[in-house]
Formats: sequence, C-alpha cells, structure tokens
Amino acid sequence: MEYFKHLLYDYFITHGMSSSTASYLNMLALLIGLFIVIFIIDFIVRRILLTMFSKLAEKSKSNFDDIMVENKVFRNVAHIIPLLVAVEYVPMVFSDFPYWENIIEKTLLVFGIILTLWVVRSFLHTLKDYFKTLPRLRDKPIDSYIQVFMIFAWVVGIFSAFAIITGIPFLKFITGLGAASAIILLVFKDTILGFVASIQVSINDMVRIGDWITFEKYGADGDVIEITLATVKVQNFDKTITTIPTYALISDSFKNWRGMTSSGGRRIKRSLSIKLSSVKYLSVNDVNKLKEIQIISNYLSSRQKDIEKYNTSINADKSLLLNGRNLTNLGVFRKYLETYIETHSAINKDMTIMVRQLAPTSQGIPIEIYAFSSDKRWQNYEYIMADVFDHVIAAVPYFDLEIYELDAVINASQ
Repeated sequence: MEYFKHLLYDYFITHGMSSSTASYLNMLALLIGLFIVIFIIDFIVRRILLTMFSKLAEKSKSNFDDIMVENKVFRNVAHIIPLLVAVEYVPMVFSDFPYWENIIEKTLLVFGIILTLWVVRSFLHTLKDYFKTLPRLRDKPIDSYIQVFMIFAWVVGIFSAFAIITGIPFLKFITGLGAASAIILLVFKDTILGFVASIQVSINDMVRIGDWITFEKYGADGDVIEITLATVKVQNFDKTITTIPTYALISDSFKNWRGMTSSGGRRIKRSLSIKLSSVKYLSVNDVNKLKEIQIISNYLSSRQKDIEKYNTSINADKSLLLNGRNLTNLGVFRKYLETYIETHSAINKDMTIMVRQLAPTSQGIPIEIYAFSSDKRWQNYEYIMADVFDHVIAAVPYFDLEIYELDAVINASQ
C-alpha cells in the first residue's frame, strides 16, 4: 500500500518536478485510478446482484422478490460495496492532504447515510406494495405506517449526518436537541397528529380503502382511494378528488356507508304528503269498489266482516259513518302500500318493511315507506326507489286521496 501511495510521487520527483507539484499530480492520478476502480466494481457488483436476484425472482412462487426488483432494492444495495472501497482507499489518495482527506471522508460517510436511506426507502416501498397484494391488508392504511418508518429513518439519518459534519458524537448530538424539542414538536405537529390518527383509524377500523364516506365539512362524498400519514384522498362521485387531513377523521364527524354496503340491503326512507281534507271514512260501496284491487281484496273482506260483527254487537247506528268502527281511505291505502312493498321483487324481505304515518304538518300528513332494496348499487337503488314511488303516486287517486301540492293551495286561495 505504501509502495503504491508514493510510486508516482517518486517518479515525478526524479523527473525534476517540485515536491508540491509532485504531490498534487500523485493525488490526482490516484484519485482518477480510484474512480475507475470504483466504477468497475460498481458495474460488476450491480450486474451480478441484478442477474442473480432477477433469476431467483422468476423461479420463486412469491411475488415479494419481484416487487423488490421493481423497487430497485438490489440496485441500491449494489452501490454500498463501491462506497466501502472508496472509504477504505480515500486516506491513501489524500495522504499528503489531511485537510481534504477529512472533508472527503465526511462527505463519503454522509453519502453512505443517504445511500442507506435509499435502500431503506426501497425496502419499505416493497413492503407497502407487497402488503397491498394481500387481501386481508389491502384496505388497511399501509401508506401511513410506511411513512412513519420513513420519517423516523430520515430523522435518524439527518441527525447522523449533522453529527458527522460537526464532529459531535451521535448520542451527545441527540441529547443537545432536547432543548429544541418544543420547536421540533411544532414543526412535526401535523405529522404527529396524523400518526396518532392513523393508529386510531386502523385500530378502531373507522375507515378502509374502498369505503364510501360522506364528510360534509370538506365536501367529500365518494370512495376512499388512499390513506396516508397526513391525508385521506376521497374520489367523489363526480370524479373530483377531495383531500382530508387524517386527524379530521377522529376530530370531526363523518358518515361511513360501509355498514350499508356490507348489509343485505340499502335503505329506502321516503314519504309523500297527503292532503288532510281528502281523508275520509269508507262506506260499504266504497269498500266494495276497493275490493277490485287484488292485493288487498282478501284483507278488505276479512276486515269488513270483523267491523260489521263489532258494530252489530254494540248496536251502532250506521246511518252516520262516524258511529262504531270504520275503515278510512288513508288506512286502506297504508295497508295497500305495505302489501305492495312486501311483494315487490326488488325489496329485501328479511329486513325491516314498514309503512308508517308521521305527525301531520301544515303540508298535510306524511306517509313514509321504510324498506331496504336488495340491490345496493347506487344506480340500481335509485331506479328501484323511483319505480316504487312512481307506482305509489299513481295509486293515490284510486283511494280518493290527494297529494299535497303547494301550488294547488296557493291557486285555491287566490
């Protein structure tokens, strides 16, 4: 080693050059030689590693090694060996220039830290891509955890680089940062909040990738496509993208529709208002006319017998419909709707089916249909609900009822 270190120096001296000039030319020649050696070693090691692991990836049944190749893990690892060679032989090249030797060694060590971070980053991206191929982890916020590890690696790397540049031992350098902890917390406030939020979101299973969420505060209404440490991306139904801070998921209220999508149906909850003045008792002739509606014919016959039996038992004077028990057109209409919904082919019969009367308002008396469609897809759901209410609205006049319309009321008052 000593022989090669001053081989050219002695040659230049023997040819009449000054000591200073000979030192510089010797250093330059050794530096060029070192660059050539490093380049050759880097090329050979890179080719060997890439060829070897590419063949192993082709033969392996797991796709993990394929993903490692795609993320250039082995390519980055291959640069480490030439770097170690450079660190080993730099003292020989700059043996006559201790000032520059110190600077170059620190530069190489800092570059080594950066190279290590590249390797760690490539490996973490490999883990992220691999985990996303696993069905049980595909909807988990993997990006958040990978970002946390990457941030931690970068912080350690940056602190190590500063420790090398300043010449302060790493532990002593970290200890000295304690006084600046408040500033560090302020700078990384969003990161810390996002990290905590990501953990809570994952543990409590609040949101998964693919969930449909509605977040009115941020104008989000669509599917979650990405969950990272700082943000959650939602693709709205108009194909726009809304970005929500991750910590907002635990600090604000939002609606997750996963319960609906994983259930047996999608809820239909809609009402129409009936004019109060159109509600009336039904006479025998009215009942007989409504018996022509097939799906409630048997109900009306049975109910009419029960009512007549009761009215006879109490000797009710039926010259006035108010006396005794009576059917109303609104009550029969509710029964018709209930029967119609129960027999509708698109309604889930195993979930709640109800037709109820809500409290009267100045706009009439609301009759609400509460049921669940078997098909949960948005477009089909809207079609089913529209189909149901098309029929319901058209059926109202058959019961001598009227739907409340504001325009009609205004025109009547004029």
